[in-house]
Amino acid sequence: MKSVQPHIRPLEDRDTDAVVNLSLRAWEPVFASIERAMGSEIFRQFHPDGWRASQQKSVEDVCAAQKTRVWVAEADAGIAGFVAVELHTESSIGEIYMLAVDPDYQGAGTGTALTEFALARIKEAGMPVAMVETGCDPGHAAARRTYEKAGCTLLPIARYFKKL
Repeated sequence: MKSVQPHIRPLEDRDTDAVVNLSLRAWEPVFASIERAMGSEIFRQFHPDGWRASQQKSVEDVCAAQKTRVWVAEADAGIAGFVAVELHTESSIGEIYMLAVDPDYQGAGTGTALTEFALARIKEAGMPVAMVETGCDPGHAAARRTYEKAGCTLLPIARYFKKL
């Protein structure tokens, strides 16, 4: 774990590959946890070409989308993490849509810095409420701690799956 205070700046086109690569490394244990929780058969229904392919596309789409703003956390001359924010003006809610921290920087405050930065941007945009969604599986435990540390309140939601 590297302990460096990150510099947060807007995403540039040249950052996309680094953001995709760090997100795949960061989310590998998360997707393994989800697969254990769901079972492999159901998991493959969601990711028939593998989770990496679908997640790579999701991150690339978010980085290119006009409706999201994306910032990166730079540390040690590299990208340590990123956060994407979407503003839902019709409901006056700002959403932390996607956030990932490179495994080398996890536990060093980068996720907290990105979360606080995103919440400040949401507030500056005039949104009275911020929302972030994450899993309740063990792989998302660090994310839940980060959001709770930032003062977010958990709304328990249950989603069930059954292989037929």
